[in-house]
Amino acid sequence: MGERITIGSATMMNKAFEIVEAHHLFGLRADQISVLIHRQSIVHSMVVFEDASMLAQLGIPDMRVPIQVALHHPERGRFDLEPFDPARFANLTFTEPEARRYPALALGARCLELGGTAGAILNAADEIATQRFLAGEIAFPEIARLCSEALDAVAIAPAARLDAIWSADARARLRSKLAFVARRLGTLRKVR
Repeated sequence: MGERITIGSATMMNKAFEIVEAHHLFGLRADQISVLIHRQSIVHSMVVFEDASMLAQLGIPDMRVPIQVALHHPERGRFDLEPFDPARFANLTFTEPEARRYPALALGARCLELGGTAGAILNAADEIATQRFLAGEIAFPEIARLCSEALDAVAIAPAARLDAIWSADARARLRSKLAFVARRLGTLRKVR
């Protein structure tokens, strides 16, 4: 699906954004959202209900499926893909991510703590940091570090209006771009 998606999967930034999405779409608190690493990519989501039962959505790991669902919603269109075969995927594994190995993951929960335009700031900083990584200007671990610094440096505002979100996005992009120059000069200031 593209270089940014590949990098976002490797840093787990895509999951950080999914934490923010789950909060806003389903009204969940940070302590109600957890991330597991599932290397087979068969289980796409799981929900635990109050009675402790669980509902999971399983399917082949092919992005054409959710795209088709979106295009045909609310119906389910016919598809010429290999059908899901539970017997073929009898051994599914789930592990908790190592915080040290995936520092970007914690940024999703941090956005929930900060509220307001924090998600827009994180998204903008990630786009710039990922571009810099793909251009060979920063090392892979710098992606999460630069995004964290943007959350520290860019003023967060209430996200009640679209113009506040666009403004936060622009300020985060500017701050992220200037961070490379400012690091050489040894100063970074809060972008208002």
